[in-house]
Amino acid sequence: MGAYILRRLLLIIPTLIGIMVVNFTLTQFVPGGPIEQIAAQVQGSGDAFSNISGAGAGADTGVVEGYEGARGLPPEFIAQLEKEFGFDKPPLERFLTMMGNYLTFDFGTSWFRSISVIDLVIEKMPVSITLGLWSTLLAYLISIPLGIRKAVRDGTRFDTWTSGVIIMAYAIPAFLFAVLLMVLFAGGSYWQIFPLRGLTSDNFADLSLWGKIKDYAWHATLPVVASTISSFATLTLLTKNSFLDEINKQYVMTARAKGLTEGRVLYGHVFRNAMLIVIAGFPAVFLGVFFGASILIETVFSLDGLGRLGFEAAVQRDYPVIFGTLYVFGLLSLVVGILSDMMYVFVDPRIDFESRAG
Repeated sequence: MGAYILRRLLLIIPTLIGIMVVNFTLTQFVPGGPIEQIAAQVQGSGDAFSNISGAGAGADTGVVEGYEGARGLPPEFIAQLEKEFGFDKPPLERFLTMMGNYLTFDFGTSWFRSISVIDLVIEKMPVSITLGLWSTLLAYLISIPLGIRKAVRDGTRFDTWTSGVIIMAYAIPAFLFAVLLMVLFAGGSYWQIFPLRGLTSDNFADLSLWGKIKDYAWHATLPVVASTISSFATLTLLTKNSFLDEINKQYVMTARAKGLTEGRVLYGHVFRNAMLIVIAGFPAVFLGVFFGASILIETVFSLDGLGRLGFEAAVQRDYPVIFGTLYVFGLLSLVVGILSDMMYVFVDPRIDFESRAG
């Protein structure tokens, strides 16, 4: 296992470099770069959000004539901006400098927020961790028992109507379900049970420990439920199919023939094998919930998390934030892939990736 993990760790380097090369190259052809954003604001012709599609075709090229949004501004001003942003250097030199800094986890400072990228990510992290962690735990707590029950009662009325609910849950977009929850339970047209926005109340600092826990749970309920719906449906079907596959195997028939109770057969023999793929996929599921639909959920509930940060950085062309978070989360996703393989071995020691690689 050690040699396999070492090979996977070594593969992280070229994979991560490839991700950064592709995305850095794409930004060289995207119109409406940071200089045009600033020029538009100086001229009073718009802000970052009004320039989503860009104003010209010369962004990031270092050619003054290409900045359509900068027409009418002194060339000296544009040249000063280029020097401050580093656009006076060739793209290859900028990329190598950036990657050299990233090796030491020096991600620089946001161009439009005057705060380091690391501090900015740390500031937004609690919101995204709340959505990712609690949504994943809730999905597993619901999906595993429900999936087992559906497998045991396969083909019954219970299996049929729960499958209908699961299909509906999978088909409903997370943001649409979030809006529905707000209308029903957050002061829309029906009940005012949960707060409309944020993760804490204004007087959160003055509350007792138990009061802070209740306030946090009160605010997090709707966003967590909204971000759980799609992963809950997928995990339930995965659990059911995994159990069905194991229940029909010979060793289960043998266990039943020996006179073992159904509970002993299910949880003493089937559970370990059937849950292998479900439990081992926990890191990947968490990462998927952590990033999936986070932009829309955070926007609907006015949560200031990493999804919203990424959207605003892309709109503003805040490249230090874009590339810094891309590097960190790309590295995180690759490490999570290794952790998923390690979880397989932890759940079932019979799995040997080294022998398979050989």
